[in-house]
Amino acid sequence: MHPNSSLIKGVVCGVRVEEVEDPLMKKIRQLDKLVDELAKGKALEKILRQ
Repeated sequence: MHPNSSLIKGVVCGVRVEEVEDPLMKKIRQLDKLVDELAKGKALEKILRQ
């Protein structure tokens, strides 16, 4: 995982990524959010807030 993956924020399937407590589920939600945003055409730097 990217060191800045903790900066990924937002809602995936009605669940806020930053509020998920289980570490594995949080990583899954972060990857899901990343894929969703990339599919919409956003730049990786913008998603990771670099």
